[in-house]
Amino acid sequence: MWLTSEALVGELVVLEPLLASHCDELKEAVNDGQSWQLWYAAVPAPEDMQAYVHKAIAAMEHGEMAYVVKTKHDGKVVGTTRFYDVKEKHRRASIGYTWYSDAVKRTGVNTESKYLLMSHLFDTKGAFSLEFKTHFFNQTSRSAIEKLGAKLDGVLRSHQVMPDGSIRDTAVYSILSHEWPAVKNNLIARLRSN
Repeated sequence: MWLTSEALVGELVVLEPLLASHCDELKEAVNDGQSWQLWYAAVPAPEDMQAYVHKAIAAMEHGEMAYVVKTKHDGKVVGTTRFYDVKEKHRRASIGYTWYSDAVKRTGVNTESKYLLMSHLFDTKGAFSLEFKTHFFNQTSRSAIEKLGAKLDGVLRSHQVMPDGSIRDTAVYSILSHEWPAVKNNLIARLRSN
């Protein structure tokens, strides 16, 4: 498989491959806040965590790679993120299914997590591009994606049916390999300023 199960280690966070044994820690993390109640986000409710984790682990058997995000100073699980829609032949993947406990929002945790994922994809795996996809109405996520340096490719209209039956328009962003050096410099500068 193109993406291998190894930990990605930064100054603030450690991304460890997701295991079934992480369920309780992820329940605790998601209980710090109420992100699962956002109608436009795909954050699991505490009672749905086991199914969420098992589905992510099953997808790893088909080339995806899911991680728990831990704060490096104390080893506490504060969220999750993953590579999905992995296309080894085309050297591209999407980054998503990202959510965090409220305690680490608006800190350097997301920036460094994304930096580690992008560096792994571009610098280690030689990817040509990566994508981010989010609900058109998820302005928090869209703003965070844009701050990372991704550019809006477009909006896929009536792209998905949401659990509540509403229809999702999906905003699609990307970063291309030739853009990565500038994006990388920007992320490093942002992390140094935290």
